[in-house]
Amino acid sequence: MRLTLPPRLLEIAYQATLALLSPFRAWMRSGGLLERIFVPAEAASKGLLFGCKMCGQCVLHSTGMTCPMNCPKNMRNGPCGGVRPDGRCEVIPEMPCVWVQAWERSLSMARHGGDILRVLPPLDRRLEGTSAWVNHFRETTGEPAGWTA
Repeated sequence: MRLTLPPRLLEIAYQATLALLSPFRAWMRSGGLLERIFVPAEAASKGLLFGCKMCGQCVLHSTGMTCPMNCPKNMRNGPCGGVRPDGRCEVIPEMPCVWVQAWERSLSMARHGGDILRVLPPLDRRLEGTSAWVNHFRETTGEPAGWTA
């Protein structure tokens, strides 16, 4: 089960979470108690809200608060080109295309709406199962050396 909340509300929650967690950045070190508590909480909350796959490199703020890892093809930049005329996925016809949803939802975002036009870096599979917030504060982006978008 996944909750469906307005992207603008989720964007506000994202900014609030960033502000709330910033003072604890020093405590988010590998294997620390805060991280051991935080990872399961992040997985549960983001799973409920976004169907999160815990890739460790969250780009929700760049994709209309829609998780691109829900795309059956794991398209980090989309759509794949196989979107059906009715906006549904070519792989799972009963599923709406993740990237059509991302585009539509990005239109209602105030701060990050234009981010959907940026090319996202490839996924670093070594970060799967880790906390995107912890990785953010450690500046572990998973971006290949020399990556520029």
